[in-house]
Amino acid sequence: MLRPVHLSYLMFLSCFFLMTGCNTAPVETDLLFPVDFSNVPENMVLTKFHTGNIEIRIRAAPRVMDRLNKESIRYPVDLYTDLAFDPAGDFDSIDPGEYLIPVYKKRIPMNPAIKILTIKPSYLSVRLERKVRKIFQVRIPYAGTPAQGYTVLEAVADPPAVELTGPASVIESIFELKTKAIDLTNVNEGFKKKIPLDLEDPSVVFFPDQVVTVTVPVEQQLVSKTIENIPVLAWNTAYPVRIEPAGITVSIKGPFEKLSKKEVLGRIYAYVDLKDMKPGVYVRHASINIPVDLTMTDASPQVFTIKIN
Repeated sequence: MLRPVHLSYLMFLSCFFLMTGCNTAPVETDLLFPVDFSNVPENMVLTKFHTGNIEIRIRAAPRVMDRLNKESIRYPVDLYTDLAFDPAGDFDSIDPGEYLIPVYKKRIPMNPAIKILTIKPSYLSVRLERKVRKIFQVRIPYAGTPAQGYTVLEAVADPPAVELTGPASVIESIFELKTKAIDLTNVNEGFKKKIPLDLEDPSVVFFPDQVVTVTVPVEQQLVSKTIENIPVLAWNTAYPVRIEPAGITVSIKGPFEKLSKKEVLGRIYAYVDLKDMKPGVYVRHASINIPVDLTMTDASPQVFTIKIN
């Protein structure tokens, strides 16, 4: 048995802690909890038209509130259990449609020291639709303009077709399946990249990894250019030579990038080979040097008068 002095001391401590605890008045606050929907019937899809959060007002001591703020609390809903008329039956006992599910206070995982004052809403709204699958060809839109002199051919998707799964109303409203637009601004070579499909409804899913691999072929444009009055040169002769007409006009075709460079065009020249030719008057064709990757499509005139003195 405790002696009186010890008992008095214990009573003092008890009163002290009770008084300090009681001096802290309870406070009230509002909390927003996400709703976790689980066990969706396998032949159904939970559409985006559902209640995503519940709001509750609580009263508790400040120290309890502090602990609560560090916790992650979610309100659980088991769709099959809450909607099935016969929980022992199968998923076919639940039909597509809109449902109201009561919010139960006992499901909210709260410390007994916390008093729940109000819950809003008192019912959760959900819409279930029949799950359907459909295969779509993938189309790849472009945005922006490639570098000058380049053209972009039709892109190729891998896989070329994708099976979508989702609510019947959403899948049936999709007329074509596109990826996000690919930016072509100033591109000058082909490339490959992974890109997501352009799906706004999160209830629509596809497999296996939510992206497709896109190959974008880029080619240089072939352009034509006419160069006038290229001097016709006399080769392999020590005699004075006069060539009439003195110049030739040629039309060439090739990649834009090459035809836009002066150093490339500077390598185009015309000449007449006069090796072993004696003084006199001759009619000859001119030879024209064209850089690699360029093609001559026309030349005028075709023949030249050569006067060797």
